[in-house]
Amino acid sequence: MLFIFNFLFSPLPTPALICILTFGAAIFLWLIYRPRPNMIPVDLDNQSVGIEGGARRSPFQKDYNQMCHYFSDVSTMYEIFQRGLALSDNGPCLGYRKPNQPYKWLSYKQVSDRAEYLGSFLLHKGHKPSPDELIGIFAQNRPEWVISEYACYTYSMVTVPLYETFGEEAIKYIINQAEIATVICDKPQKALILIGDSEKGLIPTLKMIIVMDPFEDDLKERGEKSGVEILSLFDAENIGKENFRKPVPPSPEDLSIICFTSGTTGNPKGAMITHQNIVSNVSSFLKRLEYAFQPTFEDVYISYLPLAHMFDRIVQAIVLSCGARVGFFQGDIQLLPDDIKTLKPTIFPVVPRLLNKIYDKVQSEAKSPLKKFLLNLAIASKFNEVKRGVIRRDSFWDKLIFAKIQESLGGRIHFMVTAAAPVSSNVLMFFRAAMGCPVLEAYGQTECTAGCTLTSPGDWTSGHVGVPLDCNHVKLEDVADMDYYSVNNEGEICIKGTNVFKGYLKEPEKTEEVLDKDGWLHTGDIGRWLPNGTLKIIDRKKNIFKLAQGEYITPEKIEGIYTRSGPVSQIFVHGESLQSFLVGVVVPDPEVLPSFAAKLGVKGSLEELCQNQVVKEAILEDLLQTGKEGGLKSFEQVKCIYLHPEPFSIKNGLLTPTLKAKRGELSKHFRTQINSLYENTQE
Repeated sequence: MLFIFNFLFSPLPTPALICILTFGAAIFLWLIYRPRPNMIPVDLDNQSVGIEGGARRSPFQKDYNQMCHYFSDVSTMYEIFQRGLALSDNGPCLGYRKPNQPYKWLSYKQVSDRAEYLGSFLLHKGHKPSPDELIGIFAQNRPEWVISEYACYTYSMVTVPLYETFGEEAIKYIINQAEIATVICDKPQKALILIGDSEKGLIPTLKMIIVMDPFEDDLKERGEKSGVEILSLFDAENIGKENFRKPVPPSPEDLSIICFTSGTTGNPKGAMITHQNIVSNVSSFLKRLEYAFQPTFEDVYISYLPLAHMFDRIVQAIVLSCGARVGFFQGDIQLLPDDIKTLKPTIFPVVPRLLNKIYDKVQSEAKSPLKKFLLNLAIASKFNEVKRGVIRRDSFWDKLIFAKIQESLGGRIHFMVTAAAPVSSNVLMFFRAAMGCPVLEAYGQTECTAGCTLTSPGDWTSGHVGVPLDCNHVKLEDVADMDYYSVNNEGEICIKGTNVFKGYLKEPEKTEEVLDKDGWLHTGDIGRWLPNGTLKIIDRKKNIFKLAQGEYITPEKIEGIYTRSGPVSQIFVHGESLQSFLVGVVVPDPEVLPSFAAKLGVKGSLEELCQNQVVKEAILEDLLQTGKEGGLKSFEQVKCIYLHPEPFSIKNGLLTPTLKAKRGELSKHFRTQINSLYENTQE
């Protein structure tokens, strides 16, 4: 061996020999320490299993029995918190902050005690420890929301969240529909709204309002005049402490929450969801995450999506079941970036709108050709690793390109999940490359508690919503009038499982519309089984209409394609049965529009650019090209558009709390512009 070594290297000068040995050592170290791919727990070419009746189930499900619980000692929401209390060893539970201040924390024991005191107070005031007792919560995300929620669960009562963005009419409707006697508010202003309606006799069932924030004496006096008792949460807890009652925990079959769906038309409907519904959904997510991310008591969750919506509540229940921490944002979405940097969460739930905003900002900051080239190269390089099963954030590209993006989200995110709407492939690819953590996509609705499908760990592909969770089966049912048939692996998505709700409160006819006699929930969404066993959302059964020539239009599908257009932030596609073409209302992307217009030789404010005919025609041309590339037929393309500078939002009543378009409200809001588009456009 020594002879061979001398024969090969003795003629080489010493510097060359050192270089060769160094290079060899580097290769040796790389082979030892190179990133290893994560284990993929499922055959990615066969991700779901066909069962009798044409349905499909999770590949992780060992038999046909749908999952009820993950932990043997957890079958209700009350037990979820009790498990977290034990695991955390009375560690920090709920966090909150004021502007420019660090987070302050309530311990698990403090939260548990306060929930018991508040629950005892409710019993002291005449409420019964029964699932027939409904308590309203009218507040933004904050620790007191969770304390109020678990006060109900501790004594078998039911929570009824009231969306602030529903509007006063809907809130009155919910209180009357649920016959709510007690509402817990966060701010005195909300109590004033309820008192005013009570004075007019519009909500006769209301007898008591508990207010989280401090208030003046005149609020209590005004309440007395209208027959409504007003008191502070602080006083309620103290009275409950003095009149303490032992917990009366619920059963799995008992109602947990009545979640009124925001709906795009008509009055809200109260989805009746049991403890078993929630626990089975939580359990199935935990089961699916075993190979991707296992939460522990060291994890931190940022709560900013509405707690009145089931998505945030399910993720929060997962976190609390493991004894981890929940930090709340300050209540202002504009301050969310600062809250994230301060809290440094490890678990981050997102909706596509937020992902798109971050993605567009990153793209717009890469202005020079060199920066754009490096960004695209970094995405491609990191995503190639993701496809090989390597998930990390310590690569060369992380240090050079992605570290700033990761730090803007706290720098510690270990898991992301997106839901509520589809995510474009390029955006999902970007985040899977940039964040160095599993980024999964879920699909579901309130009526199946939250989720019914989720991406399989290790599946890096996009354009689908994963496979059934272990708590439910999924089948596709024929929709003949839209030419969707299950024999072609297409049809309306139907769900059956332990996560499917019990029906709508006092709405048997509407319940029968979505819940058939065999227990299948009809979602109204149209899906397609892909060859690898994943589910793709391709259409919507509802929100379809005919044009004058008889063509069926699904506006949400068209809008989904049009949002791929660079200068477009939001779009509302509108059509009428007496018209033969579609029109659109476009909200341009404020960060993209100036540079887009500059290439046309046009400058000005956002409002001025929206009024510019050259800009409007260029955006319309870009939309039509995007639609053509997306496979839209000619009658599915808009013929003219109106540019609007203000985004559709929850605040202005044009989006639901789950960020879906309120089509009826949009039609009313832009009626003048829509009429003008039809009048001034030739067919």
